[in-house]
Amino acid sequence: MDSDLRQKIYDFIDSKGLRKTVQREAIIQAAFSTAQHFTAEELIDMARRIEPTVSRATVYRTLPLLVESKLLKEIDIGKDHKTYDPNFVNRPHHNHIICTDCQKVFEFEDHYMETLEDCISKRQGFTPIAKTVRIEASCDQLRKFGICKNKK
Repeated sequence: MDSDLRQKIYDFIDSKGLRKTVQREAIIQAAFSTAQHFTAEELIDMARRIEPTVSRATVYRTLPLLVESKLLKEIDIGKDHKTYDPNFVNRPHHNHIICTDCQKVFEFEDHYMETLEDCISKRQGFTPIAKTVRIEASCDQLRKFGICKNKK
């Protein structure tokens, strides 16, 4: 995990009057040592591999802090499922395609999308301050061949 990122996280946690704990450190390390999206339950498993004493409650209290710090992005993928994206620090302009068949989240960046979003906002009399594009799609491979390499 990048030391600047770690410092930003701990500066934010300090500003909230919270302590640095072994469990919180394991959660932060787990969350930002992957480029993959993860659920809260997956984060619990990842953090427990680093520190077995990490509790479910600590993970569920720490996740909103990381989202509030704007270093972790919460993505609602529908059906009451939330996933977390640690990639917005390094790639703040990426977007997501959510496969409605396997519920996996795929990232993409497109220069034209950003231009289009800005143009639409300006035309409507707004200046964008944050943007999220979420495309729900079904798998072409699953429809064509009956199997999908991404399905668990």
